[in-house]
Amino acid sequence: MFERFTEHARNVIGLAQREAQRFGNEYVGTEHLLWGLAKENHGVAAATLAHFQVDLKPLRKEVEALLDQRPHVEEVEKLPESAKAKDVIAHAVEEARAMNHNFVGTEHLLLGLLRDPESVAGQVLMKLGLQLDPVREAVREIAGRQHSASADAAKRSNHNG
Repeated sequence: MFERFTEHARNVIGLAQREAQRFGNEYVGTEHLLWGLAKENHGVAAATLAHFQVDLKPLRKEVEALLDQRPHVEEVEKLPESAKAKDVIAHAVEEARAMNHNFVGTEHLLLGLLRDPESVAGQVLMKLGLQLDPVREAVREIAGRQHSASADAAKRSNHNG
């Protein structure tokens, strides 16, 4: 399922899984995905959060405080994703399609989290002042700039090669 996900997006999901295990939680929820995004400081989501002046250290602390309150279970090999986390991933795929991207990146995961204001992560992000439409606009702008920069770099390396 994750073959269309970028390396950074897959890293976010892996970080979410490890964090849920570290806290002894019984599932991977939206809060774990948000924690993974806050830890993955590369990619369009990190640039978008920086654009909105979201400080990732307090964000991680807030999410860790939430995770610490969850029921603890014995270590499990692979934790299931909550229904909300599955929805976020589905929303991320939809966001990528809507932007005509043939990959799912961290930015699409961020938008997926914002699409569910009822989820724990959605509430945390809204408390930080983030709203879906302005974030979506910023993602388009930032992703466009990064895509142009990497295309320019590829052209330069082809001319120099």
